[in-house]
Amino acid sequence: MAQHQTSNRPHDFTGGLSRREAGDFTTDRRVLVLIGMAIIIGSAGAFAAWCLVSLIALVTNVIWFGKIGIEPASLAGVTRSLWVVLVPPLGGLAIGLMARFGSEKIRGHGIPEAIEAILIGGSRMSPKVAVLKPLSSAISIGTGGPFGAEGPIIMTGGAIGSLFAQFFHMSAAERKTLLVAGAAAGMTAIFGSPISAVMLAVELLLFEWKPRSFIPVAVAACVSICWRPLLFGAGPLFPAHFQVTLPWWGIFACAAMGIISGLQSGLLTTLLYKIEDLFEALPIHWMWWPALGGLVIGLGGLIEPRAMGVGYDIIDGLLNNRLLAPAVLSILLVKTIIWLFALSSGTSGGVLAPLLIFGGALGWLVGIAMPGNDPGFWALLGMAAMMGGTMRAPLTGTFFAMEITGDVSTLVPLLAATVVAYAVTVLLLRRSILTEKIARRGQHITREYGVDPFELSRAREIMISDVDTLPVSMTVGEACDFFATREKTHRIYPLVDAAGKLAGIVSRADALLWQGKSELATQTLAENVTDDSVPVGHPDDTVAFIADLMLSTDSGRIPIVDPASGKLCGLIARKDLLRLRSSYRSAELDRRPYLAASSRSKLQ
Repeated sequence: MAQHQTSNRPHDFTGGLSRREAGDFTTDRRVLVLIGMAIIIGSAGAFAAWCLVSLIALVTNVIWFGKIGIEPASLAGVTRSLWVVLVPPLGGLAIGLMARFGSEKIRGHGIPEAIEAILIGGSRMSPKVAVLKPLSSAISIGTGGPFGAEGPIIMTGGAIGSLFAQFFHMSAAERKTLLVAGAAAGMTAIFGSPISAVMLAVELLLFEWKPRSFIPVAVAACVSICWRPLLFGAGPLFPAHFQVTLPWWGIFACAAMGIISGLQSGLLTTLLYKIEDLFEALPIHWMWWPALGGLVIGLGGLIEPRAMGVGYDIIDGLLNNRLLAPAVLSILLVKTIIWLFALSSGTSGGVLAPLLIFGGALGWLVGIAMPGNDPGFWALLGMAAMMGGTMRAPLTGTFFAMEITGDVSTLVPLLAATVVAYAVTVLLLRRSILTEKIARRGQHITREYGVDPFELSRAREIMISDVDTLPVSMTVGEACDFFATREKTHRIYPLVDAAGKLAGIVSRADALLWQGKSELATQTLAENVTDDSVPVGHPDDTVAFIADLMLSTDSGRIPIVDPASGKLCGLIARKDLLRLRSSYRSAELDRRPYLAASSRSKLQ
């Protein structure tokens, strides 16, 4: 720690850190670069979404109707035959081979893989994923898989943003922003839902809420929605308008719908991973699992062909009351079973559209007995609640349901149902359908945001003011004796002059180096120590800055000095940082009735 005076040139003891004026945000002009890139990625994500939807339609038309075309096709009119049983297993086999010899990351519904890339992989995705994920999803959905395109496009759009970012000098945080921008752009293009796409980014993918990341993601979504009329057409995906007049207790009925959807979500999530455990126990390679899942799809297709494929026509039918109760019940049961087995098998496809159908179908059936005389309205609430509860994204579910129908009047009922479903699933399940898969791979994820206590506190609040110091007039020999003869000494001591100014740092290691050097014994510490490279903090520095200073300089103790006079004010050690964290933890756990205690003291 001692620095021998060989130069009067000042050192950058902050390790590249710079003190900034305290403000609400840390975002700087670098965000303008990200915005420019987000415009490009937003456009790329929109066209990638069009390519994916077109590819799904092409595979569907070729396989089931024997024609080449990219117009959307429903499987509701597919004739029940042996072909219905054979096609999905063949599609599953193709996906298993692509995953085995291409990239294993194409397995699953895409969002957990995107989260893993963000939190674990430095927001780096490979070109293989950008190509194989949409191709495998098109095969899966086109051959009858009961999935949606949103998971694959989130993965594909994210891969586009990540690959674009990897061509430039960018930090992992900036790559994450562009990855999520691509994902939001893809989702916006398919569903016409820029607000919910941005909320999905905040609630699921960014793991922060900073202007640095929020603004570029919002820009990408806005750019994508501008391209949508050209690529997919204008207007909501499932236009509907509900003229429902609820009684005064109607909000409680909406909350009841949320409870029902929350319980449905918890049941589906539990069953999904129970069935996945059954696949894990099979004595065959996972490459063959999608084919087995495809067999279940085919058998389910014999019972109810409408349960296969994306099912946008079913969502529209539920919202506009174009289905009868027996058909809704049949679709709900069959699609649930084939979806559980297909997704558990590790095939490729999204979960959002199926969740809308599950929640919508149950909501429609419950809505028959609900006030308002419009089951379609309750189907919408079931969709939003199912999405928000299962994905643990209540704001996303609320805005998504509003955007796909274009009916703003449903906003409050949607919020009530979705928040209640969210509360039910949070209390019932430790992890969501998205994070459970990641947890099973050995990675724990927390999705709670909070303000960093280190950013809220100042150095003066946690520093030790009564600091043990050594005078500059002490000789090297005396310092060696001091460390050698005292039973209890600190590892380091600040060195101060007569005016109390910091002159340097002396450590036990320095004393060991000086021992045996007789030529230094009579020299003062002032002659052998300098403060040129001593990392110091100021009383008004944030604790976060002090912590970063410790890391960048590999110092366990930081002297705090007055910036005007240079006098030593205090000292902060690592244990002081831990003590601060402990105080904030106590704020979460310490419960006491202050007003009641105050009343009792006044009475006494």
